[in-house]
Amino acid sequence: MLRIGTACGSGLGSSFMVQMNIESVLKELGVTNVEVEHYDLGGANPNDADIWIVGRDLADSSGHLGDVRILNSIIDMDELKELVTRICQEKGLI
Repeated sequence: MLRIGTACGSGLGSSFMVQMNIESVLKELGVTNVEVEHYDLGGANPNDADIWIVGRDLADSSGHLGDVRILNSIIDMDELKELVTRICQEKGLI
């Protein structure tokens, strides 16, 4: 099971939106066996997820989480789909 975490400053709005969008992309790709959760950056633990997806605004402050992938725009679905597809390919899910 691949675990993807999203994080934002408060752990509510934008990270939850990105979580839902990732789940939508996974469904579209027909990929299962992936768990997606959202967190606030302060409470996020590197052990909570295998891969983290955060917005560019958190690039400098999220390095402690391990494998962090940066989105230039958290609302750009094309960018997100490309990133999630690439992650799934890397992990052999598609």
